[in-house]
Amino acid sequence: MPSAAMAAAMAGAVDLSGLRDRPQTDPAAEPGPGGAPAAVMQVTEPDFEPLVLVRSQQVPVVVLLTVPGHPQCVQLEQLLTDRANADGGRWVLAIVDVNTAPRIAQAFQAQAVPMVIAVAAGQPIDAFTGLISEDELTQWLTAIEDAVAGKLSGAPEAEQAEPERDPRLVAAEQMAQEGDLDGAVAAYEAILHSEPDHPEAGPAVRQIRFLARAQQVPETAVGAADADRDDVAAQLDAADVELLGQRPEAAFARLIGVIRSGDAEAKKTARARLLELLELFDPAEEFVIAARRDLANALF
Repeated sequence: MPSAAMAAAMAGAVDLSGLRDRPQTDPAAEPGPGGAPAAVMQVTEPDFEPLVLVRSQQVPVVVLLTVPGHPQCVQLEQLLTDRANADGGRWVLAIVDVNTAPRIAQAFQAQAVPMVIAVAAGQPIDAFTGLISEDELTQWLTAIEDAVAGKLSGAPEAEQAEPERDPRLVAAEQMAQEGDLDGAVAAYEAILHSEPDHPEAGPAVRQIRFLARAQQVPETAVGAADADRDDVAAQLDAADVELLGQRPEAAFARLIGVIRSGDAEAKKTARARLLELLELFDPAEEFVIAARRDLANALF
């Protein structure tokens, strides 16, 4: 078992400040499953500060000073690794090869390996050398966790993994990006055939159909429409060009103008196009709300 004398001697006897101010890396640079910080880390002198001292502000870091191939070191490393992975991030294991990181061994005043040191809040709080049994390790870890309870910030929450994209959507998006707009529409419509209320496929079909139509309209359509306000087809084309040019308010105002002044057929045509264009946007957008209000005033 870890000796009480060694535990008492740790505080104040070991100075880790000489290992600070080294090149920094991310304490969670090697994430575990689901984006959680790794439970077991290989630590060198350059990354001792972020991976041990900084990380120990969150959870206890158990540092194992070891020599590769040493029988007791290999056995203890396996025992600690299995336990660290099983304990789900309540503490983390930092494995240090003293052959390649002698300054870390010197800082801990190591006289023999394997040596195990518990570090919390940047300070060593307990240690032992040599092998211990699994039951003894359990008791030691429990004592460490009890000693730091409520004093550390806790392990960072694992990031939620990005949900896997529907392969049907991925294929449709790829076709759209490659310029195959007809193929993309067909792919989205196939999704809608089986899922009529699909939240992405419906809006995508409307957007691609608009894009395909608007790209065929010459930019001179706006000037032509302004020169002949009675040409309804010209107003529709001009509205498409304005919307494609990211001027939705101008496009909506143009169509509402036709609704206000045109005959019954012109009103019907312009209203249908306006409603189609409004569907391309979030209904909560202020310019959409304003256009719907102006439409209501034009109709009544």
